[in-house]
Amino acid sequence: MKEKIFLYYTSDLHSHFENWPQIVGYFNKKKAKHLKNNETFWVMDNGDHADRFHPVTEGLMGKGNVELLNRAGYHFANLGNNEGITLPYNDLFQLYDEAEFDVVCANLKSMTGPQPKWLKPYRIKETNRGTRVAVVGLTAPFETFYRLLGWEIHSPYETLDRYYEELKQQVDIIVMLSHLGIHDDEEIARSYPAVDVIIGGHTHHLFQNGEYYGNAVLTAAGKHGTHFGEIHLEWDQDKKVLTKKEAYAISTENMKKDEDVMLDLENMTARASSFLKEPVTNLKEKMNVAWFKETLLMKALTKEVQNWTSADVGMLNAGVLLDHLESGAITYEDIHRICPHPMNPCKVEVKGDELLEIIRVGHTRKLTEIQLKGLGFRGEVIGKMVFTGVDIRTKRDPDGEERVREVTFKGKPVDMDKTYTLATADTFTFGRLFPEIAYAEKKTYYMPEMLRDLLASAIRKLDAS
Repeated sequence: MKEKIFLYYTSDLHSHFENWPQIVGYFNKKKAKHLKNNETFWVMDNGDHADRFHPVTEGLMGKGNVELLNRAGYHFANLGNNEGITLPYNDLFQLYDEAEFDVVCANLKSMTGPQPKWLKPYRIKETNRGTRVAVVGLTAPFETFYRLLGWEIHSPYETLDRYYEELKQQVDIIVMLSHLGIHDDEEIARSYPAVDVIIGGHTHHLFQNGEYYGNAVLTAAGKHGTHFGEIHLEWDQDKKVLTKKEAYAISTENMKKDEDVMLDLENMTARASSFLKEPVTNLKEKMNVAWFKETLLMKALTKEVQNWTSADVGMLNAGVLLDHLESGAITYEDIHRICPHPMNPCKVEVKGDELLEIIRVGHTRKLTEIQLKGLGFRGEVIGKMVFTGVDIRTKRDPDGEERVREVTFKGKPVDMDKTYTLATADTFTFGRLFPEIAYAEKKTYYMPEMLRDLLASAIRKLDAS
């Protein structure tokens, strides 16, 4: 006899709720059908459902996302890095206290004291016909960031080694929620043949029809809810084998929105907004922003980051400020609106020649016009790089390119062999925009403070001056 098992999932929604009503509406229809046919189904989220760029997530510190998962009838959820390293310790510790679903993340632990009651490495469930299925969660090991916030994050491979044999002995099917990225998913499929299904995320890849590696089917649904996943399994109860594994990524583009879910989101947005009304200051006059010019507000934020980290030099991109601030009362909601990025301050040590190269590249049109996506940045373009702590003399060439002619620090030319500390956003320690920063041996990250927290401080000081 063969049994059909159905899995549905979301991954990397990043609080893009514009697609949430379509997703939940589709799931509701499928759930009604499976209940009528007495078929086993589970709904899962693979992490990064929450993203503090959105006012709902910011105002309710992720708990609104958990409410949405509850109301949609989810059965399992994994943690992504946006749940794991953008929330302060206590907020993450309590995030899923009211969850009506199982939270599985095997490689995360609190460094001190008791563990969150909701945090489990895996869960084992039985289908309607007694087939035993394990759902395991693993998340990306951003060790430095987790440690600063009070959490231990372990190697996903060492963690899987720990549980692999006991899972093989206890269950018929192993399903993995992997917020690790496509390359790790492929390696796990090759190295752990008892894993049957790997639901992937983190790298925002999309498999329309699933990919087969070894014994596993790999599936992924991209990002922002433009797609969600549907998996069909068929278990032969006599032979004790899976005879079918099919995976699909389904587009939400032309789907109808569920009106009840839309109303829920409207009410939740209003509730979250009320938590963001905390006053910051009263501005005497409007403060403008410009992505390709140095403004008073952008200069003040860069200087605040430099001073707050006690660095020699500050550097930030003007694209982090998305809108102007009008005169009058300013609340934290306004600060979040113009600086929504989950980006943290950091400080790196660089040699003088490296600092000069960073400044030179930072003035090139090629860099300032990059339409950056990800790495914590939630804006449109990088924009003009703003520096504090150094004096920079430039000249615009006939081709329109701004060239750096001279850089001085405290009135003297930058010493090529001297070590300087540079304060910037953690975004620039990832990727290859500035190799001198990304590969710096000494980096200091400041958490849980975000750039907008320092922006609030900078605005208060500006308004008082």
